[in-house]
Amino acid sequence: MIATKLLKKPAMLTLAKRSYASTSKTLKQTALHDFHLKHGGKMVPFAGYAMPVQYSGMGVLASHLHTREKASIFDVSHMLQTRLIGKDRAKFFETLVVADLHNLPVGSGTLSVFTNENGGIIDDTIIMQQADSLYVVSNAACAEKDLAHINKHLKVFQDKGGDVDLKIIEDHSLVAIQGPKAAAALESLIGEDLRDFAFMNGRFITIRGVHCHVARSGYTGEDGFELSIPTADAVNITDLLLSHPDVELAGLGARDSLRLEAGLCLYGNDLDDTTTPVEGGLTWTIPKSRRETGGFLGAEHILPQIKGGVSRRRVGLFVEGAPAREGAEILSPDGEVIGNVTSGVPSPCLKRNIAMGYVKSGFHKNGTALKVRVRNRVQDASITKMPFVPAKYHK
Repeated sequence: MIATKLLKKPAMLTLAKRSYASTSKTLKQTALHDFHLKHGGKMVPFAGYAMPVQYSGMGVLASHLHTREKASIFDVSHMLQTRLIGKDRAKFFETLVVADLHNLPVGSGTLSVFTNENGGIIDDTIIMQQADSLYVVSNAACAEKDLAHINKHLKVFQDKGGDVDLKIIEDHSLVAIQGPKAAAALESLIGEDLRDFAFMNGRFITIRGVHCHVARSGYTGEDGFELSIPTADAVNITDLLLSHPDVELAGLGARDSLRLEAGLCLYGNDLDDTTTPVEGGLTWTIPKSRRETGGFLGAEHILPQIKGGVSRRRVGLFVEGAPAREGAEILSPDGEVIGNVTSGVPSPCLKRNIAMGYVKSGFHKNGTALKVRVRNRVQDASITKMPFVPAKYHK
C-alpha cells in the first residue's frame, strides 16, 4: 500500500524545518545521546539538538504502531523545563498565558499558550501546579524566544514589587513513555497501582530510589507519562523502563505521525505568532474566568473573536491521492485558494492520508468537500473532525 511504502522512510516526516543534514558536532546532546547510539538511533538535527529520528531495529511505521499497541519511550530532554517561584507567581504568569492558574489545584496541569500583544501564539506549553511553584514545559525550538519574552515581563513585574522568580531546570532530563502498556511498565518499577493517577495530573514519585516528577501526559493521544529525572539517573531509569517486554524506543518520526493522528499541533507548523488561539482551535484553553477578566497579552484581540468569529480556522482533512504536505494549497470546489496545509502524513492506523491546515471560515464544517494541490496536481479532500484517531487518555 502507498501508506506503508512511504512510512518506512524518514522522508514522511512533517517536522518543522525538515532539512535533515548530517549531525553536526555543534549540536547539543541530551543525556541519552550515547544511549540512543548504542541502541541504533539514527541521529538528526532538531531544534538545535542531535535527536533520534528512528532506530535500526524498528522503522517509523512499526514504531508508530507499537506505540499504539504497547508502549514506546521518547527522549524529550530537549524541551525547556522551568519553575516559577514566589507568592505572586500565578498573578505574574497569568499576564503571559491564557490559563486560570489561581484556580488550578495542586497536582493538576493544563495545556496553555503564551500570547503576544496582537493575540498571536508565541508558544504552547504545559503548566503544572505544584505546592510551592509552577512547573512549566515548553518547546525546545522556542526556548530562547520564550525565555526572552518571560524575562522581559518578569523584570517589569519585579520592579513593581512583585514576588516571583524564574528558575531554569538544567539538572533534570525529560523522558516520555507513551502507549496502553505505559502504566504497567512504570508500575513495575515503583510497585504502585497508578489507576488513581488522572490524565494531566502530576506527582513526585520515587523510582528505584530516584526522586522524579511524573506527569500523566504526552504528545501521542495515548495514555502515558512524562518523567522529569535527575540527569545523572536518566540513562538508568530509561534502561529500566526499556527492560519491560512491551516497551521499545521511538524517535521523532513516529512522534510526528502519532501527534498528527491525535490532532495535536506542532509549533512552527500548525501554530505561530500570527495565529490566535481561536483561529488555532484552542479556544478551549481559555477558561470562563479568563474570558471574563482578560488580563493576558492580546486579550483585546482574542476575546472578541470568541463571540464574533474569525476569518480562518484550523481543520483536519482526509486527502485522496498523494499525501498533502506542509504548504500545499487548499482549494474550494470551484478552484479558489482558501488555505494551506500545515502538516500532513499517511496515517498508519487509518491507512489513508491525513492533514491539518487552515481554511477560510465557511469551508470548515465537517464533511465539506474541497481540493488540495499536491505537486501541481489537484486532488480531492474533505474536512473531518479531529482527532483522526480517538484519544485514549486515562480518565
